[in-house]
Order: sequence, then C-alpha cells, then structure tokens
Amino acid sequence: MSDAPILYSFRRCPYAMRARMALIVSGTPVELREVALRGKPAEMIAASPKATVPVLVLADGEVIDESIDIMRWTLTQNDPEDWLVGDDAALIAANDGAFKHHLDRYKYPDRHCTDPIEHRDSGLAILHGLEARLGAHANLCRDTPALADIAIMPFVRQFAAVDQGWFYRQPLPQLQAWLARHTSSALFDQAMLRVKPWAPGDAPVMLNPIS
Repeated sequence: MSDAPILYSFRRCPYAMRARMALIVSGTPVELREVALRGKPAEMIAASPKATVPVLVLADGEVIDESIDIMRWTLTQNDPEDWLVGDDAALIAANDGAFKHHLDRYKYPDRHCTDPIEHRDSGLAILHGLEARLGAHANLCRDTPALADIAIMPFVRQFAAVDQGWFYRQPLPQLQAWLARHTSSALFDQAMLRVKPWAPGDAPVMLNPIS
C-alpha cells in the first residue's frame, strides 16, 4: 500500500484535469484512482459525501474536495514554476461562476432547457476578455504559465469542443493559440493518462513517483 495522498479523479472532468496538472507540476506523489461516474466507489463517497470529483484524501485523513483548493494546497507544498504568482482569484472565480454557467447551458441545452446560442454568445463575451489579456502576455498573468491558466484552460477547451468550426472562426487568435499550446503540452499529456476505473485491491497507480 502507498502512503501517498489519494486522488479520486475522472479523466474528462475539467475540475479534475486542473487538479491533476497542479499535482504533477508540484511533484507531489499521489495515488490516482480513476472513478466510473455510474459506479462511484464507496471509499470516495465516505471521504466526501457530495460525491463529485476531484477528491484528495491526505495521509492524515484530511479531505480536500474542491479542485481549486487542491491546486493551491499542492503548490503551497512545492511550486517549482512559481504558479502561485499567477493566482488571480477574481479571474478564476469568473471562470468558475459566470463562464461555467454559460458553458453548461451551451453544451447541455436539453438538460437545462436553455437557448444554446444565447449562452454561447454570453460565454464568448467572457472569452473576449481573456483575448484582451493575452494581448499583453503569452499567458493570462505573465509570459509563462501560472495557476490561472491551468485553472481556466480545461473549461475553455470544453467550450471550444462544442462546435470547433464555429470557435475557430471567432476573432480570438491569441486565445486559440494559448489553448493550443496548453493542450499540446507534455504536462497536459501526462495529466490525461488513461487508466481503468479503480477497484479495491488494485495496485496503486501513481501520478508522480515517490522518491
């Protein structure tokens, strides 16, 4: 058995993506437990009754079950690329609030009984704000990636994927290039490792090796 923290995750969830990326860049050894959303493990639900990924269970039993808190926790342990310098709390809150609201109603209009074009256009207005920021730097807070980029990128990726043809016709050249750089990075590739859903008794799958 590993004494490393345990991360319950789902590969395609944007919240889980950003948590995994921060854990990887910090070098924190973590046991990765992929979750099947139709059969969430009892161990995860016992740790966090809200039963949404990601959930990080520390060795002492402490539970962190908000993705942005996982990011900040692991970077507080070790931040080799100074990501916390780019922790723009207001920008991240706007992404997790207004932008996520419009993204969900654009991507899943039947579920929400909404007009997808209305919410697509509202999301686009927020993306124009990111485009303006990227006119000053290669990333949202500075030239090199930081916490805000990784916290927001998975949601922009999801928005772009709803209708890629439409997205890439929009006048967002800086944002489109920013998204391409992040989704083609070695860090993103490592974070998107494919593993089978975890079951009790499985050998640990480590997100970072224990040194």
